[in-house]
Amino acid sequence: MSPTSSPTPAEPAADSPESPESSRRVALASFIGNTIELYDFFIYGMAAALVLDDAFFPNLSPLNATLASFSTYAVAFLARPIGSIVFGHFGDRVGRKTVLVASLLLMGLSTALVGLLPGYATLGVWAPLLLVLLRFLQGIGIGGEWGGAVLLAVEHAPHGRRGLYAAFPQLGPPVGFSAATGVFWLVSATLDEAAFASWGWRIPFLLSFVLVAVGLVVRLKISETPVFTRAVARQEASRAPMVELLRRHTRDLLLGAGAMAVVYALFYTSMTYSLAYATSTLGVPRDTMLALSLITCLFLAAGIWLAATRSDTAGRRRPALLGCGLAAIWGQFLFPLLDTGRPVLMALGLGGAMLCVGVASGSMGAYLSELFPARVRYSGASLAYNLGGVLGGAVSPLVVPRLQPAFGSASVGWYVSAMAVVSLLCVRALPETRERELG
Repeated sequence: MSPTSSPTPAEPAADSPESPESSRRVALASFIGNTIELYDFFIYGMAAALVLDDAFFPNLSPLNATLASFSTYAVAFLARPIGSIVFGHFGDRVGRKTVLVASLLLMGLSTALVGLLPGYATLGVWAPLLLVLLRFLQGIGIGGEWGGAVLLAVEHAPHGRRGLYAAFPQLGPPVGFSAATGVFWLVSATLDEAAFASWGWRIPFLLSFVLVAVGLVVRLKISETPVFTRAVARQEASRAPMVELLRRHTRDLLLGAGAMAVVYALFYTSMTYSLAYATSTLGVPRDTMLALSLITCLFLAAGIWLAATRSDTAGRRRPALLGCGLAAIWGQFLFPLLDTGRPVLMALGLGGAMLCVGVASGSMGAYLSELFPARVRYSGASLAYNLGGVLGGAVSPLVVPRLQPAFGSASVGWYVSAMAVVSLLCVRALPETRERELG
């Protein structure tokens, strides 16, 4: 690898002059903010699996309505790299904190407006078009969120504990998904079917107004990272971060994206498509599937925590390789266990899948951050993460709903296993970064 392709290793040194107490506050703040944004992102996936097909695509056949609903889900993944480019540019130019406030506002308000959007019966064809627009804006917002939240934690963390501190924003997805699932489960259990389909599904979206206010209070109290502050003081901030990234760090960018692909593919298949598949094809009650989703989030959180904390001693590559390898194997067990229709075995299938996702992604917060120098780190980490979302999160909603009806559920398992092998090969091609200085 050329000297310009990535930061060079250095002797261990403190990445941040801040006290451990201050670092812990930033880690907690990055966790809270990321959790709120991921709640916003995931409630759309829950709604797409349960109700959006009837509300916005009533004139289509059941299969085509489901495909259309999941296609709007995929739109956000296509928008996420655009968000990475826009927010990454300003995050590397003006700082991490300011950009994170903007991403929270965009994400939260576009989510809340979905809850106010009339359905097809009121607006006709404008209803699904506006739904796609709001989902696109969600994708723009979340495209700038993950990288900034992770950098806040990593660039404040003491050397030798970056994996641990990066675990906190990485826990945003399971906690955010649990919150989204819990709210949907509570609304579903409280209301009858007609009320839920008519207006009850809007409640989780409208709660975003409250969460945005909470998130703003948290974000505005965060200090700028010392790594970025030093880069500005040394006049090392890049004038055109994305141009520099593409010229000097293309290899690491593409390999980082490939490493993330299976995380998105398996997460979508297990926690979004499986919800629609089990309720519509297998006839499993909606409340049962929502309860199973809540339980399996514990496996995701456990996998993330173990991999992230272990990466500070074992390195970033080992947990990621292990997670990809396990995902390749578990892809062959997921749908046979789901097809039993027995809640215990379904929980085992989904829980095993989420454990694989957690192990594969747990070290990636620190890993993707360390791959790039400070002057392009926001752009590089965010774009790699979200290009992986295109490969795994945007493609899967378009492929998986067609595979299962045409070739059976086993074909979906083979698709997941194939994505895992691709990610495993990408991780193998990446260097170890645990001992690198952040700048």
